[in-house]
Amino acid sequence: MSVTHALSAPMTRTLSRDDVVMRAGIVLLIAFLTLTIALPLGTLLIKSFENAKGEFIGLDNYIRYFSTPALVGSLWNSLWIAALSTAIVVPLAFAFAYALTRTRMPLKGVFTAIALLPLFAPSLLSAISFIYIFGNQGFLKSWLLGASVYGPIGIVMSQVFYCFPHAMLILITALSLADGRLYEAAEALGTSKWRVFRTVTIPGVKYGLVSAGFVVFTLVITDFGIAKVIGGQFNVLATDAYKQVIGQQNFQMGAVVGFVLLVPAVLAFVVDRRIQRRQVALLSARAVPFEPKPRALTDGLALGYCLLIGGLIIGVLGVAVWASFITYWPYNLSLSFKNYDFANFEPNGWAPYWMSIAMSTIAAVIGTAVVFCGAYLIEKGEGFKTGRTLAHLLAMLPMAVPGLVIGLGYVFFVNAKWNPLNIFYGTLLLLAVNTIAHFYTTAHITAVTALKQIDREFEAVSQSLKVPFYRTFSRVTVPICWPAILDIAVYMFVNAMTTVSSVIFLYGATTKLAAISIVHMDEAGATAAASAMATMILLTAIAVKLVHFAADALVFKRLQAWRRR
Repeated sequence: MSVTHALSAPMTRTLSRDDVVMRAGIVLLIAFLTLTIALPLGTLLIKSFENAKGEFIGLDNYIRYFSTPALVGSLWNSLWIAALSTAIVVPLAFAFAYALTRTRMPLKGVFTAIALLPLFAPSLLSAISFIYIFGNQGFLKSWLLGASVYGPIGIVMSQVFYCFPHAMLILITALSLADGRLYEAAEALGTSKWRVFRTVTIPGVKYGLVSAGFVVFTLVITDFGIAKVIGGQFNVLATDAYKQVIGQQNFQMGAVVGFVLLVPAVLAFVVDRRIQRRQVALLSARAVPFEPKPRALTDGLALGYCLLIGGLIIGVLGVAVWASFITYWPYNLSLSFKNYDFANFEPNGWAPYWMSIAMSTIAAVIGTAVVFCGAYLIEKGEGFKTGRTLAHLLAMLPMAVPGLVIGLGYVFFVNAKWNPLNIFYGTLLLLAVNTIAHFYTTAHITAVTALKQIDREFEAVSQSLKVPFYRTFSRVTVPICWPAILDIAVYMFVNAMTTVSSVIFLYGATTKLAAISIVHMDEAGATAAASAMATMILLTAIAVKLVHFAADALVFKRLQAWRRR
């Protein structure tokens, strides 16, 4: 009996107080993610199988959707627009990333900063800018040779501008991982530059190219703002969902369009994940970092290309900012602040801008706390493997779900008759929670990546000394991870300022956001005022990023001194 008791003792040990608290935390995290992500999507799915009375009708809505030529046409429009945009963006971004990582051209930091500027602006800003450039009264209208910018041409141009930095960041990472020994061996064998490029460089970054392609494809097919502003009568899935819900109050068909929109995004995500699993390590312990050698011709061509692309990016942004100061385009080009007097164009005046600041701050503070603490519980927790696995799966779910679909899910979930949370519909808190859910996955991956860099020995030592986990968390984990925490906070804030699709259905009379105000002002023909509001969002996001740089420097000086040893 004593032997049996001894063998069974580890299986029946009493949970410590830390174990109980961490398990309770995992349960709360699962409840939060279920409430904010899984249930809204589940409600959206159920809604697509119901009629206007809430009765189950099976696949009738889907049959009606695929029997309507106009709706099916929007699906094909979305697919080929996304494919064409991807085919343009990826080569452009690859060449730019190659110039930054594989040449010795000057001003790399400046060009990187310029290329990232579109990330700080709402997607609508590029569409507004191209209207001023190529629209009916655009100063370069003749360059389109009689074609109209209001439609697929304008959508593709705007999407290329908007998606370029997303692809570039992925490809910079891919191109930065190179074993210099391969290039040294190729040079010693007298291999031509073109053959080295084909047989060494491209195979080494193929997974990065695939990821960039799927990211761009998903961004384009799920974007609402660009198609709404410059799409004209050219319908795509995102605008169809908006028209069904807002224009026709056909919530069931809106739910169907939402799930049709979800399918390409999920397929792209699944294929990307499967391809990524085949990737092998490109850098071994014996690898030599690749150092590009000075080559006058290559460096000169790279500099010229970056000047061209950087100039186009600044030009597009510059036109939108300039247009926001024009008194009356194109008849009175004198500069004034007339368009910034939003009370003349927006019933709530400047209120949407300040509302965006407030919502973004709430999303950044609450979102960062929830994401980082949740990632800590998942990554550093022991036991309760099922709960931690479920929490991680729920945290990864938003990556494959377009913002517009999440927004639709919230509409049906929060407004359900059985849901007592409907009192929060149209409130600032709901907008913030929706934004956190929309951008949860990227922030979660950032937090998990930072936590993986901390050896579990810290927690083991704390346990052996009977130090409560929360003390280790506050005194060791948080200080070490401060850079990642700041990254998450800024990421949440900037995306909350610029997002349109996920919140377009959720605002109330007193909680309209700046990005939504841009859509409404553009619909009313106040394009210059819309450009002014977009400019305010851009400047705010850039200012926050500059503060982030300053805070990051302070953090590294005071809390991260050990990294410089």
